[in-house]
Amino acid sequence: QVQLVESGGGLVQAGDSLRPSCAASGRAVSTYVMGWFRQAPGKEREFVAAINWSGRGTWYADSVKDRFAISTDNAKNTVFLQMNRLNPEDTSIYYCAANSWGQRLNSASVYDYWGRGTQVTVSS
Repeated sequence: QVQLVESGGGLVQAGDSLRPSCAASGRAVSTYVMGWFRQAPGKEREFVAAINWSGRGTWYADSVKDRFAISTDNAKNTVFLQMNRLNPEDTSIYYCAANSWGQRLNSASVYDYWGRGTQVTVSS
């Protein structure tokens, strides 16, 4: 069992930055690939980024790869999502997730555990 708790969302203006975090706890956390997804009202949940705990593997959605960066603090079992040059289209609830399979990282259906999400709102 893995528990995931997101924090660090908020209301910002276009062009600003945010750095939400995800605290992971539970059994064998380091064996999971960690992902961030987001879901806007009326839209499907979409992949944002993923990382393994070694930090040598990172993956990004095309829409964010030049603006967002995913990273980990292994000592604290925490995953970060540095979000720069935010725009109103980035407004969503951002979810942290854990994937034991390590494949199809952009597919929400293969993730085993999810946090409750943190709201990110970007005003124009």
